[in-house]
Parts: sequence; structure tokens; C-alpha cells
Amino acid sequence: MGSRKHISAEQRKEARKTLYVARLRNVPTSPRKMRIVADLIRGMNVEKAMSVLQHTSKEAAGRLYKLLRSAIANWEVKNEGQRVEDNQLFIKEISVDSGRMLKRIQPAPQGRAHRVRKRSNHVTLILGNRVQKQEEVQEVMTENTDK
Repeated sequence: MGSRKHISAEQRKEARKTLYVARLRNVPTSPRKMRIVADLIRGMNVEKAMSVLQHTSKEAAGRLYKLLRSAIANWEVKNEGQRVEDNQLFIKEISVDSGRMLKRIQPAPQGRAHRVRKRSNHVTLILGNRVQKQEEVQEVMTENTDK
């Protein structure tokens, strides 16, 4: 591997250390229904998002709640000894993409058949840390005042 590729690979590896991701694949609901619930919690603090998901009556809310708990567990693995409440975790990014589509046939009048598309989706949830951002902003501000 060349030196440029090696350097960029190391940079990506370092960036991935501060990225807390959880993925849910092939969920057997349509992406449209999942996006309704995902839009509710986008950008929220983790504690508030968990309470919103617990009290939402949609089926997708239960699945997103479990996914959010998984993302928090991933954060805890990378940050041992720290508490979630002290770090102000928030949902930085949540995306719902369409997954595989099962094609079935529904009988129709006069010997015809209609196609039924059973949709599924993939959800990706990325957590961010507001405390970390504030520290970075303060460092940049001190660097600018030193110049």
C-alpha cells in the first residue's frame, strides 16, 4: 500500500473511533412507515428520544428503541468508565433506506393477478457527543486568539 493510502486509511480509522453507530437491517416494514418515527427523534438527546419512543404507539418505535439502546451500548464499549448522562449524547444522524423487496402475487378478478411488493428497510443510527463538540470549539477559539 502506498503512503497516501496508508495515511488516509489511518485517518479513517481514527475518525471511526469517535463514531458510535448501530444498524438494523431487513426490517419487515415499509421505509415510509419507519421514516415517520425516525423523523420524530432526529437530533434529540438520547434520554428524551428513548422516552418518546417508549410512548409512541407505532410498531416501528419498538424497533428503533432497541436500536437506540444498541447504539448506546456501542458508545459505552468505546468509552469505558464514562456515564451517558454526563456526555450529552444525541442522535447525530438517522437514515432509513429501502431494503430488499419480496414480490408476491395477489389474485385479481377475471383470472388476473396483481403484484404485491412486501417492502423492508435498513436503518442506520449514529450518535454524537455535545460535550466533545464544545471542547473542540473552545480549542479552536483559543487557537484563533493566540494568532
